[in-house]
Amino acid sequence: MGETRVDIEHLLEDLRDAYPGALEETILTEIVANSLDSGASHIRLTADVAHSTLTIADDGCGMRRRDLVRYHDLATSSKSRGQGIGFAGVGIKLGLLACKEVITESRRGKEHVASRWLLAARHRAPWKWIPPPGLVESHGTAVQLQLHNALSPLLDEGYLEAVLRRQFQPLFESGFDEILSSHYPKRILFEVGGRVLEGQRIRAEEVARLAVCLARKRKPSAVGYLLRTEASLPEDKRGVAISTFGKVIKHGWDWLGITPATPDRIAGVVEVPALAAALTLNKGDFVRVGVRGALYLSYRKAIQEAVAKQFAAWGDVRPAADQARRRSLRPLERDLATMLVEMAEEFPLLSSLVEKRAGGQKRLPIGGEAAGEDPHGFVAATTRATEQESGAAEPAELGAASSDEPMTDSEEQQLEERQVPPGEVMLPGTGGRARSMRYGLGIRFEHHADDVELARLVESSVVINEAHPTYRRAVASRSEGYHIALCVALALARLAVEPKEEHLFVTAFMTRWGEALDSSTRRVRKRR
Repeated sequence: MGETRVDIEHLLEDLRDAYPGALEETILTEIVANSLDSGASHIRLTADVAHSTLTIADDGCGMRRRDLVRYHDLATSSKSRGQGIGFAGVGIKLGLLACKEVITESRRGKEHVASRWLLAARHRAPWKWIPPPGLVESHGTAVQLQLHNALSPLLDEGYLEAVLRRQFQPLFESGFDEILSSHYPKRILFEVGGRVLEGQRIRAEEVARLAVCLARKRKPSAVGYLLRTEASLPEDKRGVAISTFGKVIKHGWDWLGITPATPDRIAGVVEVPALAAALTLNKGDFVRVGVRGALYLSYRKAIQEAVAKQFAAWGDVRPAADQARRRSLRPLERDLATMLVEMAEEFPLLSSLVEKRAGGQKRLPIGGEAAGEDPHGFVAATTRATEQESGAAEPAELGAASSDEPMTDSEEQQLEERQVPPGEVMLPGTGGRARSMRYGLGIRFEHHADDVELARLVESSVVINEAHPTYRRAVASRSEGYHIALCVALALARLAVEPKEEHLFVTAFMTRWGEALDSSTRRVRKRR
């Protein structure tokens, strides 16, 4: 009889790689997220440099003995989708990679238990019961990490505070209390080294509040703000952050798909509790397909519209030349999309960029629900700026989910009046004829003088560096189209194939691109 063995260390390393940040930041963020999921309102962090330990204690509901047994199973979670921001105690489990041992103490009702857990070998992670060391007072859970590295940033109180404020920013700002009050009845308090962290105020020359409302509903489903400063912001503070239940999941301009004329001077935060249902398995990103993907994409588009409207109110929009260039790129994007559909058969990893839905993305049926029910209560998304009203902005780049043409005023009116059949979700879009929509490849330009790369693939857009000398030479020689195609090929090569096969992919891509000209000419002649 055979035996299935698990390389636990390799499994944990793969889990670590699923998160974009450093291991220490992931450990801290996920432990705090699980504390919040347990109903905690007071989370205490204590770093002991002399003994290389970090203790994180909360006043949540705690665990019973049987729950603590399951807690040591790497493949077990008691979480329900859409009801939390933590994943299967992954913070403590990843802590096994950075710690000599992990002590967990939990108290719920009359049950008071504790365990010691360590990674003894690649295939062994033993744990045992120990007497409770007294880290928990009346109820809750405490985790003590015995770190390998005595110089670990997890022992630095300044680092702990910075991570908490960055990863849980809405919990430190009173403007989000109303929308978060249904999930957190009590205000969340963080204590680092015996010092309660105070809330932070928005400090900027200009601040504009944003609200995203469901159609025909007055209460916002998402709230946030944009701020603009006279001086450049630090790199890690630029862009719009999107959070759910107070945990920041995305940050920057790339995920949003639109960029202001002065991206280094604008920042913001948008809290969307409903997007907890669209989180991926590791709670570190959003699902892009199916009903949950439709939920994310629809909120993303609504936020894009609100942000674009505020950019227009500030006069912070791209010059007319950039908008004209954007329109001129649409035929090229369509040609590239046609090419990628064909190439996806040979290079399957490209399929995520060319997935098409017949009839557009206007309606998606809700699977697995009773007839006549709308589990999200989601009909359509509309946006408004609560402090300023402005005229319509130029159509934004909608990145991963976009139509070829913007809505007209009459189509928006039809959308408001249109009745949605039960059991379906209406996404923001036109109320007229169904336009083909896709998760397609977008192209945009950014100025990065210090970047040696010609282009990068960000989300579902190829960002071309217009500050690169090669791009300037291409413009001067009127070969911009060829340069764009080459940039797309180089950017996609890293996604589609292994490094040693990138040259073959670029050659195949450029060959298809050249052949596409003959195909498009034949189609034009045939129509004539």
